[in-house]
Amino acid sequence: MTWPVLSYYDIQHLSRIALPLGGIGTGTVSLGGRGDLRDWEIVNRPAKGFTPKGPFARAPFFSLYARPVGDTAVCRILEGPLELHEYEGAHGSEAANHGMPRFRNCSFATAYPFGQVILSDPDLPVEARLEAFNPLIPVDAERSGIPAAILRYIVTNRQNQPIDVSVCGTLCNFIGSDGTETASKENENRYRAGTGVQGIYLSSRGVDRKSPAWGTMALTTTASNGVSFRTAWKNAGWGTSVLDFWDDLRGDGRIDERESGGVDMPNASLCVSLTLPPLDAASVTFLLTWHFPNRYTWSPAPKDADCCEDGNCDTGDLIGNYYTTRYEDAFDVAERIAPQLGTLEADTLEFVESFCASTLPEAVKEAALFNLSTLRSQTCFRTPDGRFYGWEGCSNLEGCCRGSCTHVWNYEQSTAFLFGDLSKTMREVEFAHATDKQGMMCFRVSLPLSRAQDFKHAAADGQMGCIMKMYRDWQLSGDDDLLRALYPQVRKTLEFCWIPGGWDADCDGVMEGCQHNTMDVEYYGPNPQMGFWYLGALRAMAEMANHTGDSDFAMRCRALYEQGRGWIDAHLFNGEYYEHEIRPPASEEDIAPSLRLGAGARDVSRPDYQLGPGCLVDQLVGQFMAHVCDLGYLADTHHVRTTLSSILKYNRRRGMEGHFNVLRSYVLGDESALLMASYPKGHPENPFPYFTEVMTGFEYTAAIGMLYEGMTEEGLQCIRDIRARYDGRKRSPFDEAECGHHYARAMTAWAAHLALSGFHYSAVTGVMTFTTKPGRYFWSTGHGWGTCEIGAKGKGPRVDLLVRYGRVGLSAVRLRPDRILRLDAPRTLDAGEQVVVST
Repeated sequence: MTWPVLSYYDIQHLSRIALPLGGIGTGTVSLGGRGDLRDWEIVNRPAKGFTPKGPFARAPFFSLYARPVGDTAVCRILEGPLELHEYEGAHGSEAANHGMPRFRNCSFATAYPFGQVILSDPDLPVEARLEAFNPLIPVDAERSGIPAAILRYIVTNRQNQPIDVSVCGTLCNFIGSDGTETASKENENRYRAGTGVQGIYLSSRGVDRKSPAWGTMALTTTASNGVSFRTAWKNAGWGTSVLDFWDDLRGDGRIDERESGGVDMPNASLCVSLTLPPLDAASVTFLLTWHFPNRYTWSPAPKDADCCEDGNCDTGDLIGNYYTTRYEDAFDVAERIAPQLGTLEADTLEFVESFCASTLPEAVKEAALFNLSTLRSQTCFRTPDGRFYGWEGCSNLEGCCRGSCTHVWNYEQSTAFLFGDLSKTMREVEFAHATDKQGMMCFRVSLPLSRAQDFKHAAADGQMGCIMKMYRDWQLSGDDDLLRALYPQVRKTLEFCWIPGGWDADCDGVMEGCQHNTMDVEYYGPNPQMGFWYLGALRAMAEMANHTGDSDFAMRCRALYEQGRGWIDAHLFNGEYYEHEIRPPASEEDIAPSLRLGAGARDVSRPDYQLGPGCLVDQLVGQFMAHVCDLGYLADTHHVRTTLSSILKYNRRRGMEGHFNVLRSYVLGDESALLMASYPKGHPENPFPYFTEVMTGFEYTAAIGMLYEGMTEEGLQCIRDIRARYDGRKRSPFDEAECGHHYARAMTAWAAHLALSGFHYSAVTGVMTFTTKPGRYFWSTGHGWGTCEIGAKGKGPRVDLLVRYGRVGLSAVRLRPDRILRLDAPRTLDAGEQVVVST
């Protein structure tokens, strides 16, 4: 199979590349730009920079043996050159495997989740290419949740004579070590042969079986012939053990067994040998698999809590992993996926090719596709019941900001449109578990779910966004049972706005109260960011209420929406953008207890950390979400477009050399970006803390808003600005950070393709919507996906829609703004089925 290439990185742009290899909720190991394996984050926690090293200071590596018939053998590790900054150290280079000979030339090609490392060297008789991936198949979370890195080495003979070659993988048994501590003890490796695979099974007799770092790993191959191995390296001092391995491999391209000699972290090596005919190529496939079942909660109980046994909270705090309930151990993973490798690759390839072939700019495809890697990082996990959760992001060695934080996860669109069943579990957690009887939704859910409401605080934007997401997921799935089951709680979360001391205590459709929000502060008084989330929630609630027969409540929501919309346009729009009207409460007693975290504003009568007259980058986030949900405009259309033009005018910086930033720097030097906020008329004495920063999720929100308003070039420029910063040389293309690596909010990038393709789908009505612009478009509902070609037939349009995976119910295709092409009768289309409609 030939893999598509969306982005190519030359040897000058490899140093920061780290492509996560792993399934949804399994953790990952990352493929480095030069072909190394780095950031081993498979042990239930983030581990940036963690590359395990065995007793002889050897990090995991793959090596090549090549010997032309009658000539001298040569050996290299299958990696490109080290970076120059890695040369220096107190005792020489500290880079992983620094002393090993390497290929001189290296480049990297990718269309996530596929990564290719291309290696060549004029001194060698062969060229090599590593093809690495983990299955990513929208709709199919099971097959997209496999704990494995699939590594295929393709070696090409450059000569007109046969060449004996071997590819050998080496991995130390680091079970018990997770990047924060080394607790490996009595680890052991043994050879196992199974159905379709053989290789080394790595386990431990000495690591505590309750430890999050206890589990199993396996390094296997699908090769049936030419396999040799060693379950340990020679236990000797200085460099003797490394020399023994290298000489053994270089001798005949095979490796022989050694005794471990009591080493706690023994190295394992697995080698496959074959002969390449002249000018021919062959591949060797390795499977790196893992199984670490002991995930512990992000909200541990106090030691004296009832859930603890004898003062030990292991039982109550152990929440587990879904993926480890699907496999017995790491070798079972390898045995079960080996027969499926062809179909797993083919289905992943069909998704990536379909998406990459769409009529979209390259930067939009890259932003959407590459940020999907976050779903597989330690930002996300699944508990044994299948529910899906997420941190906000990952610090280097621990998750950052727990609780599937509603005001962060509001922004991302990837989960709902690609894995709808996972998205629905988040709605079920939010409304059925994290929402109390009054309608207060804890914006950070505690685990296990018996503790879901331990964090007793609400976020205005988080709670309103969840209502809109409930509407979005219901529309995409058509799941009336879910809507009706959650509806009473959904209604309560909106009614919560109207409690005494609440966000809209006077019930006028405008939030004036204490509004904790995603800026990690509390705003006081009407502002566009919360205001538009509220308007969007009212619109969505009216639709859901009507559908469930709650017509009186639907009318009330609609009336409040109209009233609030009119007020915001009349009072917050300053002619260029929407402002924040600061209204301090009379006293702390006027604020409902669950609304204030004390984030800023020690004196609520004179609150600091406010937005005030600033031009906020995502002030129209509620409008953005309304477009995603096809709920129409929440404000005057001219005001919306003018506001986006003002954001571009006041917030975009072409080069940051002269920019003063009071906090974190995600943009530097000659890079261009949209600031979080600008103050054309001067800033308050102490604005909200992030106003001088730049964060990609917020930038995407503004940029995609521009796309929805027809400001296509302006929106694309903002997206190109972002992706230019993640160029492999300065930052990894697969890690857009905010408060942590692999930040969830950046997955809002998926919506750029929704805006440009005009896509919307309602499973409730069976209507799928696209732009009228001719082209080829990818579509996905979270429950089915495929392609759509829009062309012309005579004087009218022609739509050719193909379901490639899953299924979709279809009654009509709508071409924006309001052209309806109806099918002869509503149909349910399964994978492989096609429908053509025209006027």
